[in-house]
Amino acid sequence: MLIPPRNAALEAALDQAAALIMQADALVVAAGAGMGVDSGLPDFRGREGFWQAYPALGRAGLDFYTVASPDTFVHDPALAWGFYGHRLALYRRTPPHAGFGILQRWGAQMLQGLQVFTSNVDGHFQRAGMPPDHVHEVHGSIHHLQCLAPCHEDIWPADGFHPVVDEAACRLRNDAPRCPRCGGLARPNILMFGDEGWLDVREQAQSSRLRRWLAQVHRPVVVELGAGQAVATVRHFSHSVLQQLNGRLVRINPRDHAVPTRQDASVPLGALAALQALDARLQQAGWLPPDDQAQA
Repeated sequence: MLIPPRNAALEAALDQAAALIMQADALVVAAGAGMGVDSGLPDFRGREGFWQAYPALGRAGLDFYTVASPDTFVHDPALAWGFYGHRLALYRRTPPHAGFGILQRWGAQMLQGLQVFTSNVDGHFQRAGMPPDHVHEVHGSIHHLQCLAPCHEDIWPADGFHPVVDEAACRLRNDAPRCPRCGGLARPNILMFGDEGWLDVREQAQSSRLRRWLAQVHRPVVVELGAGQAVATVRHFSHSVLQQLNGRLVRINPRDHAVPTRQDASVPLGALAALQALDARLQQAGWLPPDDQAQA
């Protein structure tokens, strides 16, 4: 278990956050890139952080905004799939941290359960056991493919594609996936920068399910984890739930943790440390049954 340093302000913030969770009838999880950091995934924080994760791209002077673009698939598909193929393999082999299971335990205690809104494309909520129909992946999923052109609107699983990447050069060494209809290059079904060809059919279906669920809840608590303001999609979603449903916010972020009102809880910790500390409080309060695994 990650044990946060003790101080009065942090203890008060955790107490407030636990109280907000216990009074809610529904758990809305809003997760950004910081949610995956405790699993060992990079969050590409700034240009230097991206280049540290992908030194070959740093040597070439290529930043995240340039590489994560449909144009790269058109002009240099081996490089584009070197980057996304490496990420696909990384996400497949990296186990989600214990915090994913903690959130599911909380949701199971609530009248209306939980739903997830995430900008992450790693599929770790589903891999941790979250039912797929409980997750809205607003930027798509690396575990699904589409035609680059696109010649049709079909989206299919990437299960049959096993990338072999030259990590020193960040280039794909084996054959890239192809569209089953036209035979052209396939790409991840992910919203990239400057992306006019992304097929959002899957994401729109997830969005519709989430909206229908939100219409049934009355006292939601939004637990926001690792979401910053550089790409503020998750923040905007959190605030929209607060405004539309008069919900309360628990913002978990080691740096950018300010909250809109004093009724909301600001927890200046990483995702896993905060979830474990809150889980212990919820057990001590009797709201949760004891669970030794959650604290392991």
